[in-house]
Amino acid sequence: MHLRIEQGCPQCGGPVELTETDRLLTCSFCGTRNYLQGNGPFRYVLPMAKPPEAASVLLAPYLRFKGTIYLVSERGLSHRVVDTTQAAAQVAGLPPSLGVRPQAMRLRRIDAGSGASYLPRQIKAGAILAKAAAVGRLTVRTGGQLFHRAYIGESLSYIYLPLLHKRQGVFDGVTGLPLAPPEQAGKTSLRGRPFQEAWQVRFLPTLCPQCGAGLHGSTDCQVMVCTHCHTTWSLVREGLAAVDWRFVPGTGATRLYLPFWRIRARIPTLAISSFADFVERTNQPFLPRPQWGERGMSFWVPAIKLRPKVFLQASRQATLAQWRLNPVSGRIQQLFYPVTLPETEARQAIKIILAAAATAGARLIFPALPEVRTADVSSQLVYLPCVDKGHDWVQPETGIAVGKNVLRLGRSI
Repeated sequence: MHLRIEQGCPQCGGPVELTETDRLLTCSFCGTRNYLQGNGPFRYVLPMAKPPEAASVLLAPYLRFKGTIYLVSERGLSHRVVDTTQAAAQVAGLPPSLGVRPQAMRLRRIDAGSGASYLPRQIKAGAILAKAAAVGRLTVRTGGQLFHRAYIGESLSYIYLPLLHKRQGVFDGVTGLPLAPPEQAGKTSLRGRPFQEAWQVRFLPTLCPQCGAGLHGSTDCQVMVCTHCHTTWSLVREGLAAVDWRFVPGTGATRLYLPFWRIRARIPTLAISSFADFVERTNQPFLPRPQWGERGMSFWVPAIKLRPKVFLQASRQATLAQWRLNPVSGRIQQLFYPVTLPETEARQAIKIILAAAATAGARLIFPALPEVRTADVSSQLVYLPCVDKGHDWVQPETGIAVGKNVLRLGRSI
Protein backbone atom coordinates (compact mmCIF):
# COMPACT_ATOMS: atom_id res chain seq x y z
CA MET A 1 0.00 0.00 0.00
CA HIS A 2 1.29 3.45 -0.90
CA LEU A 3 2.00 6.18 1.61
CA ARG A 4 -0.21 9.26 1.27
CA ILE A 5 1.55 12.59 1.65
CA GLU A 6 0.03 16.04 2.09
CA GLN A 7 1.94 18.61 0.07
CA GLY A 8 1.27 22.30 -0.48
CA CYS A 9 1.58 23.68 -4.01
CA PRO A 10 4.74 25.82 -4.24
CA GLN A 11 2.90 28.31 -6.48
CA CYS A 12 -0.48 28.92 -4.80
CA GLY A 13 -0.26 26.92 -1.56
CA GLY A 14 -3.23 24.74 -2.46
CA PRO A 15 -3.31 21.26 -0.91
CA VAL A 16 -2.10 18.37 -3.06
CA GLU A 17 -2.11 14.70 -2.06
CA LEU A 18 0.75 12.60 -3.39
CA THR A 19 1.88 9.02 -3.01
CA GLU A 20 5.44 8.03 -2.11
CA THR A 21 6.30 7.16 -5.72
CA ASP A 22 5.01 10.42 -7.16
CA ARG A 23 7.73 12.67 -8.51
CA LEU A 24 5.50 14.98 -10.54
CA LEU A 25 3.30 17.45 -8.65
CA THR A 26 0.29 18.84 -10.53
CA CYS A 27 -1.82 21.40 -8.73
CA SER A 28 -5.55 21.18 -9.46
CA PHE A 29 -6.02 24.79 -8.35
CA CYS A 30 -3.45 26.76 -10.35
CA GLY A 31 -2.45 24.06 -12.87
CA THR A 32 1.32 24.29 -12.29
CA ARG A 33 3.47 21.18 -12.76
CA ASN A 34 6.71 20.66 -10.88
CA TYR A 35 9.19 17.83 -10.58
CA LEU A 36 10.16 17.04 -6.97
CA GLN A 37 13.89 17.05 -6.33
CA GLY A 38 15.68 16.21 -3.10
CA ASN A 39 19.05 15.27 -1.69
CA GLY A 40 18.69 11.64 -0.71
CA PRO A 41 15.50 9.99 0.57
CA PHE A 42 12.41 12.13 1.15
CA ARG A 43 11.44 12.79 4.77
CA TYR A 44 7.94 12.70 6.25
CA VAL A 45 6.39 12.96 9.70
CA LEU A 46 3.38 11.27 11.26
CA PRO A 47 0.64 13.69 12.37
CA MET A 48 0.34 14.42 16.08
CA ALA A 49 -2.93 13.71 17.83
CA LYS A 50 -3.08 17.21 19.33
CA PRO A 51 -0.77 20.20 19.85
CA PRO A 52 1.81 19.60 22.60
CA GLU A 53 1.31 21.20 26.00
CA ALA A 54 4.38 22.14 28.04
CA ALA A 55 6.49 19.57 26.26
CA SER A 56 9.33 19.66 23.77
CA VAL A 57 8.71 17.81 20.49
CA LEU A 58 11.39 15.42 19.29
CA LEU A 59 11.16 13.62 15.95
CA ALA A 60 12.60 10.09 15.93
CA PRO A 61 13.71 8.76 12.51
CA TYR A 62 12.61 5.48 10.95
CA LEU A 63 13.93 4.22 7.64
CA ARG A 64 11.14 2.96 5.43
CA PHE A 65 12.05 0.35 2.79
CA LYS A 66 9.68 -0.85 0.13
CA GLY A 67 10.97 -2.82 -2.83
CA THR A 68 12.32 -6.13 -4.05
CA ILE A 69 15.25 -7.92 -2.46
CA TYR A 70 17.13 -10.54 -4.50
CA LEU A 71 19.41 -13.10 -2.89
CA VAL A 72 21.93 -15.37 -4.62
CA SER A 73 23.22 -18.19 -2.43
CA GLU A 74 24.32 -21.79 -2.82
CA ARG A 75 20.62 -22.68 -2.78
CA GLY A 76 19.92 -20.61 -5.89
CA LEU A 77 18.25 -17.28 -6.67
CA SER A 78 15.42 -16.14 -4.41
CA HIS A 79 13.47 -12.91 -4.11
CA ARG A 80 10.73 -11.21 -2.16
CA VAL A 81 8.87 -7.89 -2.09
CA VAL A 82 9.42 -6.30 1.34
CA ASP A 83 7.63 -3.35 2.95
CA THR A 84 8.97 -2.41 6.39
CA THR A 85 9.98 0.46 8.65
CA GLN A 86 12.90 0.13 11.06
CA ALA A 87 13.90 2.47 13.87
CA ALA A 88 17.08 4.40 13.03
CA ALA A 89 17.63 5.94 16.49
CA GLN A 90 18.32 4.38 19.85
CA VAL A 91 15.78 5.74 22.32
CA ALA A 92 14.46 3.91 25.36
CA GLY A 93 11.01 2.52 24.71
CA LEU A 94 11.03 3.43 21.02
CA PRO A 95 9.00 0.90 18.97
CA PRO A 96 11.26 -1.09 16.61
CA SER A 97 8.79 -0.54 13.76
CA LEU A 98 5.92 1.83 12.93
CA GLY A 99 3.69 -1.04 11.86
CA VAL A 100 0.80 0.00 9.62
CA ARG A 101 0.60 3.57 10.88
CA PRO A 102 2.40 5.13 7.86
CA GLN A 103 -0.11 3.49 5.50
CA ALA A 104 -3.14 4.27 7.65
CA MET A 105 -2.40 7.97 8.22
CA ARG A 106 -1.73 10.93 5.95
CA LEU A 107 1.87 12.01 6.30
CA ARG A 108 3.25 15.47 5.72
CA ARG A 109 6.63 16.52 4.47
CA ILE A 110 8.95 17.91 7.15
CA ASP A 111 9.79 21.61 6.97
CA ALA A 112 11.80 24.22 8.82
CA GLY A 113 8.70 25.94 10.22
CA SER A 114 7.69 23.19 12.63
CA GLY A 115 10.27 24.16 15.25
CA ALA A 116 10.78 20.52 16.24
CA SER A 117 14.13 18.91 16.98
CA TYR A 118 15.28 15.92 14.97
CA LEU A 119 17.02 13.03 16.66
CA PRO A 120 20.06 11.94 14.62
CA ARG A 121 20.22 8.59 12.86
CA GLN A 122 22.36 6.35 15.06
CA ILE A 123 22.02 3.09 13.14
CA LYS A 124 23.68 2.74 9.75
CA ALA A 125 21.45 2.38 6.72
CA GLY A 126 23.22 -0.87 5.77
CA ALA A 127 22.25 -2.46 9.07
CA ILE A 128 18.64 -1.37 8.59
CA LEU A 129 18.55 -2.85 5.08
CA ALA A 130 19.96 -6.09 6.49
CA LYS A 131 17.03 -6.09 8.92
CA ALA A 132 14.69 -5.60 5.97
CA ALA A 133 16.23 -8.67 4.34
CA ALA A 134 15.72 -10.61 7.57
CA VAL A 135 12.07 -9.51 7.64
CA GLY A 136 11.71 -10.92 4.13
CA ARG A 137 13.53 -14.12 5.20
CA LEU A 138 16.21 -13.43 2.60
CA THR A 139 19.16 -14.48 4.70
CA VAL A 140 21.65 -17.30 4.33
CA ARG A 141 21.25 -20.31 6.59
CA THR A 142 24.03 -21.18 9.00
CA GLY A 143 27.01 -22.53 7.09
CA GLY A 144 25.62 -21.32 3.76
CA GLN A 145 27.24 -18.99 1.23
CA LEU A 146 25.98 -15.54 0.31
CA PHE A 147 27.15 -14.66 -3.19
CA HIS A 148 25.11 -11.52 -3.80
CA ARG A 149 22.18 -9.53 -2.46
CA ALA A 150 20.56 -6.68 -4.36
CA TYR A 151 17.85 -4.15 -3.58
CA ILE A 152 16.13 -3.21 -6.84
CA GLY A 153 13.25 -0.83 -7.42
CA GLU A 154 13.25 0.18 -3.78
CA SER A 155 11.57 3.22 -2.33
CA LEU A 156 13.56 4.62 0.59
CA SER A 157 12.30 7.36 2.86
CA TYR A 158 12.60 8.61 6.42
CA ILE A 159 9.43 8.71 8.49
CA TYR A 160 9.61 10.59 11.79
CA LEU A 161 7.62 9.61 14.86
CA PRO A 162 6.82 12.62 17.09
CA LEU A 163 7.92 12.15 20.69
CA LEU A 164 6.86 14.35 23.62
CA HIS A 165 9.58 14.84 26.21
CA LYS A 166 7.88 15.70 29.51
CA ARG A 167 8.91 15.66 33.12
CA GLN A 168 7.01 12.39 33.48
CA GLY A 169 9.05 10.76 30.71
CA VAL A 170 8.83 10.23 26.95
CA PHE A 171 5.45 9.83 25.24
CA ASP A 172 4.32 8.80 21.76
CA GLY A 173 3.17 12.02 20.09
CA VAL A 174 0.65 10.19 17.89
CA THR A 175 -1.13 8.03 20.47
CA GLY A 176 -0.17 9.88 23.65
CA LEU A 177 0.92 6.61 25.27
CA PRO A 178 4.03 6.57 27.51
CA LEU A 179 7.17 5.03 26.02
CA ALA A 180 9.73 5.42 28.81
CA PRO A 181 9.67 6.77 32.40
CA PRO A 182 12.13 9.56 33.38
CA GLU A 183 14.75 7.24 34.86
CA GLN A 184 14.79 5.04 31.75
CA ALA A 185 14.61 7.94 29.28
CA GLY A 186 17.64 9.54 30.90
CA LYS A 187 19.81 6.60 29.86
CA THR A 188 19.72 7.63 26.20
CA SER A 189 20.51 10.92 24.55
CA LEU A 190 17.45 12.98 23.68
CA ARG A 191 19.33 15.89 22.18
CA GLY A 192 18.04 16.71 18.73
CA ARG A 193 19.20 19.03 15.99
CA PRO A 194 17.29 21.60 13.97
CA PHE A 195 15.95 21.13 10.45
CA GLN A 196 18.79 20.77 7.92
CA GLU A 197 18.71 22.79 4.72
CA ALA A 198 19.80 19.72 2.74
CA TRP A 199 16.48 18.06 3.62
CA GLN A 200 14.47 20.74 1.84
CA VAL A 201 12.61 19.50 -1.23
CA ARG A 202 13.06 21.62 -4.35
CA PHE A 203 10.53 22.11 -7.11
CA LEU A 204 11.80 21.97 -10.68
CA PRO A 205 9.67 23.37 -13.53
CA THR A 206 8.80 20.73 -16.12
CA LEU A 207 10.17 22.59 -19.13
CA CYS A 208 12.31 20.96 -21.79
CA PRO A 209 15.92 22.20 -21.41
CA GLN A 210 16.38 21.96 -25.18
CA CYS A 211 13.32 23.71 -26.63
CA GLY A 212 11.44 25.13 -23.64
CA ALA A 213 8.21 23.23 -24.32
CA GLY A 214 6.35 21.51 -21.50
CA LEU A 215 7.50 18.00 -20.63
CA HIS A 216 5.06 15.14 -20.28
CA GLY A 217 4.97 12.18 -17.94
CA SER A 218 2.91 10.29 -15.38
CA THR A 219 3.07 11.24 -11.71
CA ASP A 220 5.43 8.33 -10.93
CA CYS A 221 7.63 8.59 -14.02
CA GLN A 222 11.43 8.60 -13.78
CA VAL A 223 11.87 9.92 -17.32
CA MET A 224 9.88 12.78 -18.87
CA VAL A 225 9.40 13.21 -22.61
CA CYS A 226 9.18 16.23 -24.89
CA THR A 227 6.78 15.70 -27.77
CA HIS A 228 7.98 18.92 -29.42
CA CYS A 229 11.67 18.13 -29.97
CA HIS A 230 11.33 14.36 -29.23
CA THR A 231 13.84 14.18 -26.40
CA THR A 232 13.72 12.38 -23.05
CA TRP A 233 14.97 13.68 -19.69
CA SER A 234 15.70 12.18 -16.30
CA LEU A 235 16.13 13.96 -12.98
CA VAL A 236 19.65 14.15 -11.54
CA ARG A 237 21.13 16.16 -8.69
CA GLU A 238 22.00 19.06 -11.03
CA GLY A 239 18.55 19.14 -12.66
CA LEU A 240 17.37 17.44 -15.85
CA ALA A 241 19.77 15.32 -17.90
CA ALA A 242 19.20 14.14 -21.47
CA VAL A 243 18.56 10.42 -21.91
CA ASP A 244 19.71 8.67 -25.09
CA TRP A 245 16.72 6.75 -26.39
CA ARG A 246 15.76 4.52 -29.30
CA PHE A 247 12.87 2.25 -30.22
CA VAL A 248 12.34 -0.97 -32.13
CA PRO A 249 9.79 -0.26 -34.90
CA GLY A 250 6.50 -2.08 -34.49
CA THR A 251 3.84 -3.17 -36.93
CA GLY A 252 0.19 -2.41 -37.45
CA ALA A 253 -0.55 -4.81 -34.58
CA THR A 254 1.55 -2.84 -32.06
CA ARG A 255 -0.56 -1.42 -29.25
CA LEU A 256 2.07 -0.58 -26.64
CA TYR A 257 5.81 0.06 -26.31
CA LEU A 258 7.43 -1.13 -23.09
CA PRO A 259 10.66 0.62 -22.02
CA PHE A 260 13.90 -1.26 -21.32
CA TRP A 261 17.27 -0.04 -20.16
CA ARG A 262 20.01 -1.33 -22.44
CA ILE A 263 23.14 -1.41 -20.26
CA ARG A 264 26.31 -1.95 -22.28
CA ALA A 265 29.15 -3.29 -20.14
CA ARG A 266 32.17 -5.55 -20.03
CA ILE A 267 32.78 -7.93 -17.15
CA PRO A 268 36.55 -8.57 -17.00
CA THR A 269 36.27 -11.03 -14.09
CA LEU A 270 34.29 -13.44 -16.27
CA ALA A 271 35.99 -12.44 -19.54
CA ILE A 272 32.67 -11.20 -20.96
CA SER A 273 33.15 -8.53 -23.59
CA SER A 274 30.75 -9.68 -26.29
CA PHE A 275 27.38 -11.35 -26.53
CA ALA A 276 29.15 -14.53 -27.66
CA ASP A 277 31.20 -14.48 -24.44
CA PHE A 278 28.00 -14.18 -22.41
CA VAL A 279 26.38 -17.15 -24.18
CA GLU A 280 29.47 -19.30 -23.55
CA ARG A 281 30.09 -18.27 -19.91
CA THR A 282 26.45 -18.78 -18.89
CA ASN A 283 26.40 -22.15 -20.70
CA GLN A 284 23.36 -21.53 -22.88
CA PRO A 285 21.87 -24.53 -24.75
CA PHE A 286 22.76 -23.08 -28.15
CA LEU A 287 25.96 -22.17 -29.96
CA PRO A 288 26.85 -18.52 -30.47
CA ARG A 289 26.81 -17.31 -34.04
CA PRO A 290 30.11 -16.04 -35.50
CA GLN A 291 28.88 -12.42 -35.73
CA TRP A 292 27.98 -12.36 -32.04
CA GLY A 293 31.65 -12.09 -31.21
CA GLU A 294 31.58 -8.60 -32.74
CA ARG A 295 28.44 -7.59 -30.83
CA GLY A 296 29.29 -5.87 -27.56
CA MET A 297 27.55 -7.25 -24.48
CA SER A 298 24.34 -5.54 -23.36
CA PHE A 299 22.11 -6.32 -20.41
CA TRP A 300 18.45 -5.55 -21.05
CA VAL A 301 16.52 -4.54 -17.95
CA PRO A 302 12.82 -3.55 -17.81
CA ALA A 303 12.55 0.18 -17.11
CA ILE A 304 9.38 -0.51 -15.18
CA LYS A 305 8.67 -2.02 -11.78
CA LEU A 306 7.36 -5.57 -12.02
CA ARG A 307 6.87 -8.52 -9.74
CA PRO A 308 10.27 -10.19 -9.15
CA LYS A 309 9.55 -13.35 -11.13
CA VAL A 310 8.26 -11.42 -14.16
CA PHE A 311 11.12 -8.90 -13.87
CA LEU A 312 13.71 -11.71 -14.00
CA GLN A 313 11.99 -13.49 -16.87
CA ALA A 314 11.74 -10.32 -18.95
CA SER A 315 15.38 -9.38 -18.23
CA ARG A 316 16.64 -12.84 -19.12
CA GLN A 317 14.58 -13.16 -22.30
CA ALA A 318 15.45 -9.69 -23.59
CA THR A 319 19.15 -10.17 -22.83
CA LEU A 320 19.32 -13.57 -24.56
CA ALA A 321 17.30 -12.37 -27.56
CA GLN A 322 19.15 -9.06 -27.98
CA TRP A 323 20.53 -10.18 -31.33
CA ARG A 324 16.97 -9.95 -32.68
CA LEU A 325 16.55 -6.31 -31.59
CA ASN A 326 17.68 -3.44 -33.82
CA PRO A 327 16.78 -0.12 -32.19
CA VAL A 328 16.55 3.02 -34.32
CA SER A 329 16.02 6.69 -33.57
CA GLY A 330 12.56 8.14 -34.04
CA ARG A 331 9.80 10.30 -32.60
CA ILE A 332 8.00 10.14 -29.25
CA GLN A 333 4.74 8.20 -29.54
CA GLN A 334 1.65 8.11 -27.37
CA LEU A 335 2.00 4.32 -27.07
CA PHE A 336 5.21 4.66 -25.03
CA TYR A 337 4.68 3.28 -21.51
CA PRO A 338 6.13 5.48 -18.71
CA VAL A 339 9.54 4.69 -17.24
CA THR A 340 9.14 3.91 -13.52
CA LEU A 341 12.53 2.27 -12.81
CA PRO A 342 15.53 4.63 -12.95
CA GLU A 343 18.71 3.73 -14.82
CA THR A 344 20.71 3.60 -11.58
CA GLU A 345 18.47 0.78 -10.35
CA ALA A 346 18.79 -1.08 -13.65
CA ARG A 347 22.58 -1.18 -13.29
CA GLN A 348 22.18 -2.99 -9.98
CA ALA A 349 20.35 -5.79 -11.80
CA ILE A 350 23.38 -6.88 -13.87
CA LYS A 351 24.60 -9.49 -11.36
CA ILE A 352 21.04 -10.74 -10.89
CA ILE A 353 20.65 -11.21 -14.66
CA LEU A 354 23.93 -13.12 -14.73
CA ALA A 355 22.64 -15.41 -12.01
CA ALA A 356 19.23 -15.84 -13.66
CA ALA A 357 20.75 -16.62 -17.08
CA ALA A 358 23.41 -19.05 -15.87
CA THR A 359 22.46 -22.67 -16.43
CA ALA A 360 25.61 -23.74 -14.59
CA GLY A 361 25.39 -20.95 -12.04
CA ALA A 362 26.46 -22.75 -8.89
CA ARG A 363 29.59 -24.04 -10.60
CA LEU A 364 30.90 -20.94 -12.36
CA ILE A 365 28.84 -17.76 -12.20
CA PHE A 366 27.57 -17.75 -8.61
CA PRO A 367 30.95 -18.00 -6.85
CA ALA A 368 32.33 -15.22 -9.08
CA LEU A 369 29.55 -12.70 -8.30
CA PRO A 370 31.27 -11.09 -5.25
CA GLU A 371 34.23 -10.15 -7.48
CA VAL A 372 32.23 -9.10 -10.55
CA ARG A 373 32.85 -5.48 -11.57
CA THR A 374 31.60 -3.78 -14.72
CA ALA A 375 33.72 -1.74 -17.11
CA ASP A 376 32.99 0.65 -19.98
CA VAL A 377 29.39 1.04 -18.87
CA SER A 378 26.91 3.07 -20.93
CA SER A 379 23.14 3.04 -21.08
CA GLN A 380 20.33 3.67 -23.51
CA LEU A 381 16.57 3.68 -23.15
CA VAL A 382 14.87 1.43 -25.71
CA TYR A 383 11.13 1.02 -26.28
CA LEU A 384 10.06 -2.44 -27.48
CA PRO A 385 6.78 -2.98 -29.38
CA CYS A 386 4.12 -5.23 -27.86
CA VAL A 387 0.91 -6.71 -29.18
CA ASP A 388 -2.32 -7.25 -27.27
CA LYS A 389 -2.98 -10.92 -26.50
CA GLY A 390 -6.02 -10.53 -24.27
CA HIS A 391 -4.67 -10.77 -20.73
CA ASP A 392 -1.03 -10.23 -21.74
CA TRP A 393 1.21 -7.82 -23.58
CA VAL A 394 3.55 -9.88 -25.76
CA GLN A 395 6.82 -8.71 -27.28
CA PRO A 396 7.17 -10.65 -30.60
CA GLU A 397 10.97 -10.58 -31.07
CA THR A 398 11.82 -11.82 -27.57
CA GLY A 399 8.68 -13.72 -26.56
CA ILE A 400 8.34 -11.66 -23.39
CA ALA A 401 4.80 -11.79 -21.98
CA VAL A 402 3.70 -9.37 -19.26
CA GLY A 403 0.23 -9.71 -17.78
CA LYS A 404 -1.84 -6.55 -17.90
CA ASN A 405 -2.66 -6.87 -14.21
CA VAL A 406 1.02 -7.48 -13.44
CA LEU A 407 1.93 -4.30 -15.32
CA ARG A 408 -0.68 -2.31 -13.43
CA LEU A 409 0.14 -3.72 -9.99
CA GLY A 410 3.87 -3.25 -10.61
CA ARG A 411 3.43 0.48 -10.11
CA SER A 412 2.48 -0.13 -6.49
CA ILE A 413 5.69 -2.03 -5.66
